[in-house]
Amino acid sequence: MTKQNEHIENLSPEMFKVVGGRNADTDKLAKKSVSFWKEVMIRFSQNKLSIFGIFILAIITLMAIFVPIFSPYSFSDQLGNYNAPPSAAHWFGTDDLGRDVFVRAWYGARISLFIGIAAALIDLVIGVLWGSISGLAGGRVDNIMMRIADILSAVPYLLVVIILLVVLEPGITTMIIALSLTGWVNMARIVRGQVLSIKSQEYVLAARTLGANTWHLIRKHLVPNAMGAILVTMTLTIPSAIFTESFLSYLGLGVPQPEASWGTMASDGNKAIITAPWRLFFPAFLISITIFAFNAVGDGLRDALDPKLRK
Repeated sequence: MTKQNEHIENLSPEMFKVVGGRNADTDKLAKKSVSFWKEVMIRFSQNKLSIFGIFILAIITLMAIFVPIFSPYSFSDQLGNYNAPPSAAHWFGTDDLGRDVFVRAWYGARISLFIGIAAALIDLVIGVLWGSISGLAGGRVDNIMMRIADILSAVPYLLVVIILLVVLEPGITTMIIALSLTGWVNMARIVRGQVLSIKSQEYVLAARTLGANTWHLIRKHLVPNAMGAILVTMTLTIPSAIFTESFLSYLGLGVPQPEASWGTMASDGNKAIITAPWRLFFPAFLISITIFAFNAVGDGLRDALDPKLRK
């Protein structure tokens, strides 16, 4: 026993080593894991073009909110200075009625952005519900619901919108309804495809086994796991709605005068493209840069959410 005690006393920590892994691997495994959405935000923030798009959208939004409030002119004030070029008094010049184009451009940004975002939100709600129910139910219900969507998508989109705008009284509400009438079909198809791939997962089957109803499955399991595709689709739907609104307003089917939107301003400016080109340039530039910014953000979200590009 004495010799054994002497051996034990002579033991030191330096005589032992860790077995079962290298220190580098251990430190790597010990690092705190990053959640999926946090990783998405990190990868999205590394996309310089998408960050530039957010910066542009923030500037446009702030200008649309504050310029009409703090400007000394109203969007409908006729100042008596007709077709004046850009100057210190009128940064974007004036139109043929003497109205300040700078104020009208940012007031029009309110209308164009509101119509685009409102139409996209309506498409989001209808498309997510329609696609989720269709994909989860399957069978005859899925077949009937998707055939209805096919019929709506078979009719030319612009034709439906133009007919509705001609029948109803022109205005912002009519424009939103017209854009949303068939605009949700694409969202519904994308959500349905996501639901078809998700509903066979083990956690969805387990929830069904435990008695979860359809609404619970959609709200807790299907929509959250399809949120990536939904966000990307919605981000790309907004510029499409803004462009359609501008195009229809350019044709004279948009908001009535004296209200201003980028489309109506471009339509009015086209009449004086030679004598007063600034009247067309500024609304056309704002339309282009806004659509570019939304598309840049949408592309960045798509790349950040792509599982093939995850490290």
